[in-house]
Amino acid sequence: MRSLSKETTITDVSIDRYNRQILLPQIGKAGQERLMKSSVLLVGCGALGSTIAEQLARAGVGRIRIADRDIVELSNLQRQVLFDENDVKEQLPKAIAAKRRLGQINSQISIDPRIVDVDSHNIEQLCEGIDLILDGTDNVFTRYLINDVSIKRNIPWIYGGCVGTQGRMMVIRPGKGPCLRCIFPEAPDGRDLPTCDIAGVLSPVATVVGAMQTVAALKILSGNESALHLQLVSTDLWTNHDQRTDIRDARREDCPACSERRFDFLDSPQRDMTARLCGRNAVQVQAVHSTLDLVDTAKRLSFAGKVQTTPYMVRCSLDELGFVLTVFGDGRVIVQGTVDPARARSAVSRYLGS
Repeated sequence: MRSLSKETTITDVSIDRYNRQILLPQIGKAGQERLMKSSVLLVGCGALGSTIAEQLARAGVGRIRIADRDIVELSNLQRQVLFDENDVKEQLPKAIAAKRRLGQINSQISIDPRIVDVDSHNIEQLCEGIDLILDGTDNVFTRYLINDVSIKRNIPWIYGGCVGTQGRMMVIRPGKGPCLRCIFPEAPDGRDLPTCDIAGVLSPVATVVGAMQTVAALKILSGNESALHLQLVSTDLWTNHDQRTDIRDARREDCPACSERRFDFLDSPQRDMTARLCGRNAVQVQAVHSTLDLVDTAKRLSFAGKVQTTPYMVRCSLDELGFVLTVFGDGRVIVQGTVDPARARSAVSRYLGS
């Protein structure tokens, strides 16, 4: 795929591709050119992220950087629209599978896949050259981290979330309204929140919320910010209940993030990579090393169980424990077969070092 330069104009690509979008008076040729010159960071490419990525690619957004930590699993296919059974068989990382599929949809845009877990150590680098951040993640900490970097670097971001039959969405523009911490001052304990592995998730909810996020993104990127509304939008597709909460006056003078410019999540020295993964009987653990040589790792694990390798990861079945270890080059290990962080860390320490 080629990257679109800042000098790209509508005449550089087939006008037929975007004809129906250009006909919209809200976008037109000028708006389309702005989309083609835009760069976005999509954090997470699961149910929300895959919907957003596909719609942005079809709309002609010039560069889409996709940061996702996981691989495609069979249980993803119920709601993650970019992926298919071949991706599961090939054990592809979601970012790589997304790049392949989006390249088939639109070869005239640039897809930049990053197989990483977004944290305080890498998010600023991921935001380099980015016009907008889109939330496709499934954990609270990462959203507050996105909020911090958004304010610090003056990059708008679009919050979205869904679980069960409910979803919600909100646009955050630094200096032009409240931030996430104005609305939700303290990050809730993730253990107290429903997750898709407990409450499930209705696929159309992710599609609807992802579509709302995409529309907001197209408004911003095409130069139509005046069409945005400062609202927290909540929906329950099963009960047919929708709620729009006006947040125009919700900015807090004592907000630690956007008022005091204190970035508690971004400046956090800790890198706790242990986390339960939504919708799976698995825990992610950071190995002792920040990077791992996958060839050496495969040799080491071959004495512990059956090993499968791809260019992106090593997977080992530990029959003795009933676990499966999936090891990535950035030092992350997904331990399938438990939701107990202590047991997961013990397994990683035993086979990869502590």
